[in-house]
Amino acid sequence: MTELTATEVGAPPDWALRMRHLMAVMDEAVPAFQERYCRVDGTLIWRQEWPGMDGSDDGYESFHNWPLLYSLGGASDLFERSRFLWDAVTRQFTAYGQVWQEFDAYYDWMHHGESNLYLYYFGLCHPGHPVEKARALRFARLYTDGINWDADKKLIRSPITGSKGPRFTNSWGDWQTHREVLDNYPPPFDDIEGVPCPRANWSDDEVYGKILPLLNQRMMTGDVPLNLTSTSLATHAFCYTGDDHYRAWVVDYLEAWAERIARNGGLCPDNVDENGVIGGRMDDKWWGGYYGWRWPHGVMSLLQPLVIAAMNATLLTGDLSYLDIPRSQLDRMVELGREENGILLIPHRHTDAGWTAYRPLAPEFPLQLAYFSMEQKDFDRLALFPERKTTWREVMPGRGKGDSIHIAPWHCYLQGDLPSYPTQILDAQYTEVARRLAVMENDDGDPETWDVHHWQEINPVHTEALLQLACGGPQVIYHGGLLHTRLRYFDTEQKRPGLPLDVAALVSKLTPESLTVTLSNTAPRHTRRVTLQAGQFGEHEFVGHGKQLTITLPPATQLTQTLAQKRFVHRPSYQHPFG
Repeated sequence: MTELTATEVGAPPDWALRMRHLMAVMDEAVPAFQERYCRVDGTLIWRQEWPGMDGSDDGYESFHNWPLLYSLGGASDLFERSRFLWDAVTRQFTAYGQVWQEFDAYYDWMHHGESNLYLYYFGLCHPGHPVEKARALRFARLYTDGINWDADKKLIRSPITGSKGPRFTNSWGDWQTHREVLDNYPPPFDDIEGVPCPRANWSDDEVYGKILPLLNQRMMTGDVPLNLTSTSLATHAFCYTGDDHYRAWVVDYLEAWAERIARNGGLCPDNVDENGVIGGRMDDKWWGGYYGWRWPHGVMSLLQPLVIAAMNATLLTGDLSYLDIPRSQLDRMVELGREENGILLIPHRHTDAGWTAYRPLAPEFPLQLAYFSMEQKDFDRLALFPERKTTWREVMPGRGKGDSIHIAPWHCYLQGDLPSYPTQILDAQYTEVARRLAVMENDDGDPETWDVHHWQEINPVHTEALLQLACGGPQVIYHGGLLHTRLRYFDTEQKRPGLPLDVAALVSKLTPESLTVTLSNTAPRHTRRVTLQAGQFGEHEFVGHGKQLTITLPPATQLTQTLAQKRFVHRPSYQHPFG
């Protein structure tokens, strides 16, 4: 392994001190959060019963990014602490009825995707852990070989799946805890007698009694694009094993949806029936499926799974042409858009009346594609968004559910338009940690009254700044994506993942062929050694150095290095450089 040594001695830069301080504050906040909200056995201090099929994802989401913080250099006990809490959430929601055999009994891949982020990060922490590896393979087989998969038709058999198989009929109680949330969305169909648009009052039993039978009749049998998010589970299994069976399944499933897109004139249908017929249970409509063009979220529920699956296929094969599948849908939406007052508005829904719900597209979609592919055509597309010169530069306070609201200003920083961004994002995330800790300290309410999202809205761990600045990549796509960055770090002396104590890193430039990174040792007395890896999964290569290289940082030194990279030239793996 190539070894370099830093020689520039001096005071650490401001961003380095802020990064290390943010990490230290989060390390301290984690046990305080656990002590406040968990029993001794790790279960959440909450009610004795929680009905319906919704909710376990929110339990997992309360701690899901703790193992990610460990993999970035967080406290040494974070991995085992995270495993302890994952087991506790699993036991608790098994008792409630949502989980069976350690996996959601039945739910959709919007929610499976959210909860499974927790599992995916375990692979980054400890690739040889026998329990986590066994779980990863057992869960993946529910889809690649199991009861949820129709191998002949190459489709997942229902939008609602899990450890108990496809759920073709939803019971009255399945949506019990979610009905109030759905009051805020349009009804799933245009033609429900007596149920007006634009809102459907699911909380009204009479209205719900009209919706549920149509939901079961039209939506619950057959496949939807949202199920493509399951490709992350199979890719996760591949990164543990290198078994080509998982790679073939991901590619076959994505290509099956590409064929459906082609069959539908280039636009992704949001439903196929049990025989793969587009609109087979929807009166031949290519729109109107579960988590599709109409209901409940619209375009997000199409673009996200297509982007996630295309990234997974590219990671597994090195073939960037898979990105053409989501590109085609993004470009179609842009073509259908219109500019108003310096903002590009695109349709977010398709109903029986046609395209509707015109509003700005979240910058996440074009930017995730651009920074994954690094191809000029994806950066050229950004010129179509006039708001890139205004709102994209704003460093918003807070963090959002997915801790992913700052991808646009990060892009502006890398383009040289926002040089203060590292300080701004680190300040914003520290401020949000402090705000959440203050909420926690004054959280004297009755746990019986808490919403199922209560803990995730107070969770003090935020990783977006660390991923962007240190690793050179955006936060994951929250509804089930894997982590794609240009760099990963390991503590060479401790032989564990993450930046060593006192070390901070800043990626200041990314090109298709190289990156520029500055490493700073903020300690005035201690030498630190850090191993850099090309890609989270070792899928890239440092030209002339291999997949990894080691840098020695004597006390109070820093090193800026431009590293040439070849991308997607190695099989992805969770394997650490130390074995």
